Amino acid sequence: MRPSHTPMLSLVFPVVPRGRAVKTPLAIGIATLLAGCLALAPAGAQDMLRHLDLNSPQMTTAELSRADVVALIAAAKPGQPVDLAGRRLNGLDLSGLDLTGANFRVALLNGTKLAGAELDGAQFDQAWMMKIDLSGASLRKASLFGTQAQDGRFNGADLAGARIAGDFSRADFSGARLAGVNFSADMRNQSMGLMRGVLNSANLDGADLEAANLSRAQLNFATLRGANLTSASLVGMEAAGADFTGADVAGADFKGADVDSARLIGLVGLEAAKNLEAAKNLGLSIRK
Repeated sequence: MRPSHTPMLSLVFPVVPRGRAVKTPLAIGIATLLAGCLALAPAGAQDMLRHLDLNSPQMTTAELSRADVVALIAAAKPGQPVDLAGRRLNGLDLSGLDLTGANFRVALLNGTKLAGAELDGAQFDQAWMMKIDLSGASLRKASLFGTQAQDGRFNGADLAGARIAGDFSRADFSGARLAGVNFSADMRNQSMGLMRGVLNSANLDGADLEAANLSRAQLNFATLRGANLTSASLVGMEAAGADFTGADVAGADFKGADVDSARLIGLVGLEAAKNLEAAKNLGLSIRK
């Protein structure tokens, strides 16, 4: 069994939203530092991460209060979502707020609580969201591209139709609705490193991944016990050591998926799965 892959820091790079000015130079500075890691990934990127103090005030404190955010929501004109791009919102409790379509690009949301919040269509591209709490939140068709969300809580959240290409290692997606979510690799960004959903050691037990696109995504040592993978694309997925016990795989396409040491026990709809025989290291998977 191969060791779990360490996600590359190349999942984040500085992109200033078109037509918008990022509110604080801090977020751009952090993103610029991370961009310097791209040429060094994977090993060099991890060395660079040691020079970024994740416990610094910039990564742990907020420049706004919940009351400030509520005021911004109240002041927003109809049809114009709240713009929080580049803002430091670390550790705030924003649970239950209606932030539909809000712009959180390059924002810092480490440890922020957004449980039960309305975030459909929200933009979280290049945001830092480590240990964020989005349990029970609605993020339908949200964009999380280049996002750092390690150890985040998405349990019971609705992310149907979202675009996710970032680092979600060890995140909790148990019972989440992930139908139609696009976790696949973005082949247009090869010069910037392979952008894709990284869910190594994540919890996806009981998650609804119907018709999700997991092509070339990383799910090494993830758990998907009882998950709904019907009609999902698993083409080229990296799932060494993952646990698929009891998952429904009817119509799921396993072509080129790496299932080295993966637990493929009690699969539902196995007779309707596609290209399982074309999966990599199938002989090294656990079938009984």
